[in-house]
Amino acid sequence: MKIISSADEVINSTILKPGSVMYASGNAATPQDLLEQLALDFSIVEVDLYSVLLLGEKLKPLFSQKRCQRLTHRVIFNGQLAKEAVNMGWAKYHPLHLSEIPRYVRQAIRPDIALISVAGPDNGGNYSLGTTVEGVLSAVHAVREKGGLVIAERNENMPFVLGTSIPETDIDYMLDSDYSLPASPVREPDDRAIKIGEIIAAMYIEDGSGSQPGSTLQYGIGEVPEAVTEAIIRKGVRDLGIHTELFADAMIKLIQKGVVTNKWKRNIDFSVSSIFLAENRGGYDWLNYNSSIQSRPSDYTNSVFKIAEQPKMVTINSAIGIDLHGNIWADSMDARRIYSGVGGQSDFIRGAQHSEGGVAVIAMKSTTTEGIAKIVDMCPAGITTTAIPADQVILVTEYGALDPRGLSLGERAVGIAHLANPAQRDTLLDMIYKSPSFHKPVLPSNKDIPGFTPYDKALRRM
Repeated sequence: MKIISSADEVINSTILKPGSVMYASGNAATPQDLLEQLALDFSIVEVDLYSVLLLGEKLKPLFSQKRCQRLTHRVIFNGQLAKEAVNMGWAKYHPLHLSEIPRYVRQAIRPDIALISVAGPDNGGNYSLGTTVEGVLSAVHAVREKGGLVIAERNENMPFVLGTSIPETDIDYMLDSDYSLPASPVREPDDRAIKIGEIIAAMYIEDGSGSQPGSTLQYGIGEVPEAVTEAIIRKGVRDLGIHTELFADAMIKLIQKGVVTNKWKRNIDFSVSSIFLAENRGGYDWLNYNSSIQSRPSDYTNSVFKIAEQPKMVTINSAIGIDLHGNIWADSMDARRIYSGVGGQSDFIRGAQHSEGGVAVIAMKSTTTEGIAKIVDMCPAGITTTAIPADQVILVTEYGALDPRGLSLGERAVGIAHLANPAQRDTLLDMIYKSPSFHKPVLPSNKDIPGFTPYDKALRRM
């Protein structure tokens, strides 16, 4: 391994020749100094760069129209930096389950160059892949097999996350850097998010302090995850587990308060994640050499089989919209406007349903902050759905929860309509009852809606 003093020693047209295929680690482990040099050196042309959510304000020029004309971005998960390039057609979007990325990297991408972030070495001379593993380990192995180059950036602020590491012999060049890792501040949950969190905790989070397993958790970052976390703490449950693709600060609270012990997880007694994203420096410092949490590639964390092994797996994800059939979309606004990516939602939805006592939950506010309905008659034509009606997903809004299992299409539609804002609810119900395609579902005389639990009734289970 050769230590270099500046990025241009390796990020140049002599090393990155036309036809080169690169894979870069993303999220908080985005190698920003290496990629900033790639953005600035216009002599580097006709190369492909694969990535999963690159972060870092200094990388804005990397996705400019001018740079995209000479570099092909292949974006697996869209983000703020790449959004314009993807939706203007300057960059290419690859819809892909997170569980499939490592295999896709090995068999289809087969990169020549891996641009990665590391921390270390430890006492054994090994380097942690830091806060992001997803497909990075596969990229390193694929590059080694092809005789390519692994170029690492060792940021002074990158935590040494246990679980996945590489030996020094896997790294060809290393650049030392020192900049703050991307932070992801979370807004305080509003009243609607708090209600959603209370419903989920009351109905689906089970205590493990007795003789029966407690719930194993998967959720991400945002107002609703924060609200779920606080509701779990208020409920007073113990001995929960964590098996997730994205680990954020909300879950740190559960470990610090002793709520999560991983007592019931099969064969392991620590939390597992593939990507780590914190609100501030303190969250990253907590990860450093912390044996209560370990990183794994996304074909492990997001494997349907691994997810199914976890006791009472409760997966909590969000969506952009839901229609009356139960189609769910989370990666795009319409058929041609990509918001994020397929990610791991489908992996966890399907894995949770094979977990003993597990449930897959889609939780979202019934409207946007501007009052636009998220529950609609039909999904936009041509849109990518991350879940379909056959997935039997639990749906939760601030108005209640719907369990579609055992319901007909029409009965399900009535329940979904009751999750909507009252301003849209009557319109949706009128549409259902007048449409022969819903087979004239009958509204029960006692006013109980099949599968639907309103907010007040849900809280009685807390």
